[in-house]
Amino acid sequence: MAELTTLARPYAKAAFEHAQAQQQLANWSAMLGLAAAVSQDGTMQRLLKAPRLTSAQKAAAFIDVCGDKFDAQARNFIHIAAENDRLLLLPEISAQFELYKAELEKSVDVEVTSAFALNQEQQDKLAKVLSARLSREVRLHATEDASLIGGVVIRAGDLVIDGSVRGKLAKLAEALKS
Repeated sequence: MAELTTLARPYAKAAFEHAQAQQQLANWSAMLGLAAAVSQDGTMQRLLKAPRLTSAQKAAAFIDVCGDKFDAQARNFIHIAAENDRLLLLPEISAQFELYKAELEKSVDVEVTSAFALNQEQQDKLAKVLSARLSREVRLHATEDASLIGGVVIRAGDLVIDGSVRGKLAKLAEALKS
């Protein structure tokens, strides 16, 4: 995983810097998202792994699938990624691009897993508190997991706050074993 991140980082950074300079962050975000989705398709993966195809043929096939969704600069990016055999890294490149973009925009995606459904008022209140704590705009994504028994688990990047009953029971069991 770390190797994929290392290989994808220069491409994500170059794409981000170019998009920022051209004031096209949203366009590049959409383009990289589409490219990541296309590269994960089973048929496309077989094509990209085919040893008999040249990098130019792979890039051309990739661009044909995406149609007119790519501008000239995006097509050039795909050609460069193909020349360096990095088309299969597009999901990681896209993910890193989004991290750079979120850092610039001072925003963060937060995944909240709760034992029971949170109503809109609870989600808004939680987003406000997290926004103050993280000093960023928070985009909240709520899911349910009855196995938590009660409470919530909050994930924002590397930060994990486990306020679930299951988590507290696991900590108690660990303390009793010690």
